[in-house]
Amino acid sequence: MGWADNLKRSLLVKGGVHPPASKLAAGVKISDGPKPKRVLIPLSQHVGAACEPLVEKGDRVLLGQKIGDSDSYISAPVHSSVSGEVTSIQRFPHPSGRDVLTVEISSDGEDAPAPGLGPAPDPLSMEPGEIRRRVREGGIVGLGGAVFPTHVKLSPPSDRPIEAVIVNGAECEPFLTGDYRLMLERGQDIIHGARIIRRAVGAERIIIAIEQTGPKAIAAMREAVPDDGIEVFILPGIYPQGAEKTLVKTVLGREVPSGGLPMDVGAIVDNVGTCAAISELFLTGMPLTRRIVTVAGDGVAGRANLEVRIGTVVREVIDFCGGLSGDPGKVILGGPMMGLAQYTMDVPVTKATGGILVFKKGSVFCEEPGHFSCIRCGRCVRRCPMNLRPYLLGSYSDAGMWDHLEDLYINDCMECGSCAYICPTKNPLVQLIKVGKEGFNRRKRKMEALAEKASEEAEEKENAGKTA
Repeated sequence: MGWADNLKRSLLVKGGVHPPASKLAAGVKISDGPKPKRVLIPLSQHVGAACEPLVEKGDRVLLGQKIGDSDSYISAPVHSSVSGEVTSIQRFPHPSGRDVLTVEISSDGEDAPAPGLGPAPDPLSMEPGEIRRRVREGGIVGLGGAVFPTHVKLSPPSDRPIEAVIVNGAECEPFLTGDYRLMLERGQDIIHGARIIRRAVGAERIIIAIEQTGPKAIAAMREAVPDDGIEVFILPGIYPQGAEKTLVKTVLGREVPSGGLPMDVGAIVDNVGTCAAISELFLTGMPLTRRIVTVAGDGVAGRANLEVRIGTVVREVIDFCGGLSGDPGKVILGGPMMGLAQYTMDVPVTKATGGILVFKKGSVFCEEPGHFSCIRCGRCVRRCPMNLRPYLLGSYSDAGMWDHLEDLYINDCMECGSCAYICPTKNPLVQLIKVGKEGFNRRKRKMEALAEKASEEAEEKENAGKTA
């Protein structure tokens, strides 16, 4: 498929914005991050149920050892990124803004590996169920930021056959360059991981989707691609092109239904980092204990793409890159569009941390919180890739009118930030929508619980009447 055909298909996708790319670390190769003396491993680093600790204070743990797990299907175990001693299990600050139960480990500096780790037999001839089991035990989650447990994604129902595996190399968030460097430096690992995914879901095609703004990455992946049904698809350079539903629409011309998943239209989407992590898991046996993190912004002395151990404190990563450059105004984990601003630099790097961005006070917009002030210009509606009405979502959320949010499909919002970026009155629409989602879903759970209680009471009365 040529560029003109790609462009025609991209016109099917509504909205989006063009923030400055600011890929300041694009020319910096991936290197090892700091070797921490202490790590904080949160027991919640993924979508779904939090893990329960499998260790106790005073236990010796080894590199790659599973230290937390859950019986819930939608969850993923967590592993130690160092060898050493468990010094505490308590609540610590988490990038989400909440305090989360965390395993604190003091490293002995030896990186002694857990027993039983080692390469797997040929995964491309392995049974799909065994692939999924190993992916789950390896703690693999989506490394594009969504952190959805990958074994769940690789388990589509039998009535939803998967035609295509889409490998997401868009990385459309400004500043972030970890995926870009991964495609330049470890293309074969990405391809290997994608082929394992294809084997697990029984797909025919692998499509590697890369924005046209990364010609070197396109060339590198084309060079790495073997001739076995794998293709490289060039995406238009617009944000949020890397969003899962947007990507499916652009690449396959299929619209994921409201409340649905890409598997509903025959597709699985996995980030290039996830593919590389799956490859490493099968080649070495090492579970997910590190991830690529971009460090950038005018508030930090150095720029880097680092392979950072999960649990490393953010302050230590910044110091490793030369420390702060001036008075910091904002520290964001992730990208500037969807990332979360932090109130402390003493939070750990988690599986979700794709970037550490530090900006000086004069570089960030700061405004005292006030009332929602929409001028009904309609820009957020035109730019929303999900065809939502962000101004109404923000207005009702601000007023706590949770019952109005269902008809506006609030849970279809992917919090891409296009609305807030384009808003002339600088309304914090994404934050308001996050609050709205929490309020709406809390109210929904309450109503469901009341309905269930009423049904049980009605059943008890009916049974009592029959007995009488």
